[in-house]
Amino acid sequence: MANFGGHAIPGTFFLFYGFWLVVKHNIQHYWRTRQPKGRQVTPPFFKKMEYFEGGLQIFASFVGIMVEQFVVDGPHARLYNREETSWVKLMNWQHSTMYLFFGISGIAMIACALSKNVPAGVDRLTISLALFVEGFLFYFHVHGRKPLDAHIHTLLLVAVFGGSASSMLEVFVSNNFILELTRAGLFILQGSWFYQIGFVLYPLNGDVWDLELHDNLMFVTMCFCWHLAVALLLVASTSSTVWLTMTRCSKKGRDIEIGMRDASSKSSIQKGLLEQSDEE
Repeated sequence: MANFGGHAIPGTFFLFYGFWLVVKHNIQHYWRTRQPKGRQVTPPFFKKMEYFEGGLQIFASFVGIMVEQFVVDGPHARLYNREETSWVKLMNWQHSTMYLFFGISGIAMIACALSKNVPAGVDRLTISLALFVEGFLFYFHVHGRKPLDAHIHTLLLVAVFGGSASSMLEVFVSNNFILELTRAGLFILQGSWFYQIGFVLYPLNGDVWDLELHDNLMFVTMCFCWHLAVALLLVASTSSTVWLTMTRCSKKGRDIEIGMRDASSKSSIQKGLLEQSDEE
């Protein structure tokens, strides 16, 4: 949609999804580093996380498509108007197509978790394809627009194509913690930048930006770098929080296990002494 809400909806999804990836991959990496060599049995909890992530993608994609198609001024599933001989709301159709491929990615993720017959890496391949389609659509989305409008959308392509490339690398290099966090950070960057696009093109306070002023292009470019720095900071702080939480939980679990072992050993010693006294 050509308004602030049309950019806030995907921005919110990408922000939430990026934070979810940071938490998920930190938990998985913590578990992998604590496993003995040669023993890599996937716990059932990890499959539940895949189901949740895939279901989230499908749900968010469905909601996005419905919003784009059936808002008051939407195309209402009409692609071409024969009476006026013109296309109907192609911008909404482009956004719907973007959501469609993220829904396909969610289906592939659930299929990979459900069946071992699905080749490994299909889930990462489809998310890479979804990001590529998003970038491909946005690349031809801004032709003929004013300089600032085109430039602020072009900067988004850095995060989109970067995420697509890192996801494609994960197809061939699985369980690489750096690549996983890179993809998560680029999703966070993409989400925050969607909000920035909305604030620039559809300001809530009514102060309209000059879309042809070169200084505004310079500021927006610098602002993108700030968004990148904030995304890195958020990934680092979230990872640290998850890591500390997992470490404390594992220590408490070990203390409980040791206490149970000590209690059982003491009870066995007492039982042996009682049996010995009965024999005497």
